Amino acid sequence: MQFEFFPSRTMTLYIAKMFAVRIVAVLLMLVMVLQMLDLLSESGSILAAPGNGQAQLLTYVSLRFPQLVSRFLPYSVLLATIITLMTLNQNSEVIAMKASGLSAHQVLAPLFLVAAVTSLVTFAFNERVVARSTATLKAWEAADYGPIPIDSGVKTNVWLQDGQNILFARSVAGEGAAIRMSDVSWFRRDPTGMVTEIVTAPSASYARPGWRFDRPVAFDVQSARQTDLPGPQVYAQGVEPVQVVIKNVDADGESVTHLSRSIEAIRAAGFRTGEIDGKWWHKFSGPLSALLMPLLGATAAFGLARSGHLFIRAIGGMALGFAYFVVDNAALAMGNFGGYPPLLAAWAPFFLFLLIGETVLVRTEE
Repeated sequence: MQFEFFPSRTMTLYIAKMFAVRIVAVLLMLVMVLQMLDLLSESGSILAAPGNGQAQLLTYVSLRFPQLVSRFLPYSVLLATIITLMTLNQNSEVIAMKASGLSAHQVLAPLFLVAAVTSLVTFAFNERVVARSTATLKAWEAADYGPIPIDSGVKTNVWLQDGQNILFARSVAGEGAAIRMSDVSWFRRDPTGMVTEIVTAPSASYARPGWRFDRPVAFDVQSARQTDLPGPQVYAQGVEPVQVVIKNVDADGESVTHLSRSIEAIRAAGFRTGEIDGKWWHKFSGPLSALLMPLLGATAAFGLARSGHLFIRAIGGMALGFAYFVVDNAALAMGNFGGYPPLLAAWAPFFLFLLIGETVLVRTEE
């Protein structure tokens, strides 16, 4: 048994089931409380939109719930780790397992198994559910909780620089040359920055170069005259479709494959992608944080419960786990500012705390 990573099948299933049940229970408790608080803070804005009612509140909950689950699942794994190990320790089950010849790593092996499955499920959940709900929710928030855009890839309230002029679109859908803009405005400005003319249109399409305004209407600011222009007109010839991608890349609202295409488009246009690269890598390192939690909370498993130090050891494990999340967020922020390379910003905290957790476990228990 000393040369096998997992203990007996019965013991593995017993500990794994106990751990999994506590993960779900802690996660539901956290998410339900935070969902209620979040809904209380946003319900006023949602109901302020014309025609909104209870159905829209439930829609908000359905879009916000996946975000909360994804964000607080690693915290739930940490708290479930400490609760599970404290329970095993208080019932002297850890002492019995170590007396039978199991090492500390073997005692923790069922927790690592459940945490690894949790990491895989988190990654798939983020890709298939969270990215879509985040994109839809942000588009809905940008529309002041009005009608939800049908296309989850719709970008709203897009401002683009056209030399000294400005191009604005209420919403943008599609990619590349197939991009379509809705409720478009083009602001002509003089060298001093004052707006001299405003051209509006219900829609616009890419004209290679420029943007073809359908049924344009021009408003001259100085004379306050409005004129219907004959036929489609082309404006904003300095604005390329890639600028829409650069202006509105939202890593949280895009899957790994979609974000990869956005990064390639930005690089092809000659722009740096350091900030987005860090978020791309974090889509892999983030879900793996659940795999670290049994190791960081392992101090709660060992030591005599009757010694009076069990609570102190649990607090130590909790502090070590929360320190990881602080360092991870700080490293990602530093990567966004260019202080760290993207790969280092995404993965350094994971490997740092992996070494710290292993060192503490080996020095104290092995």
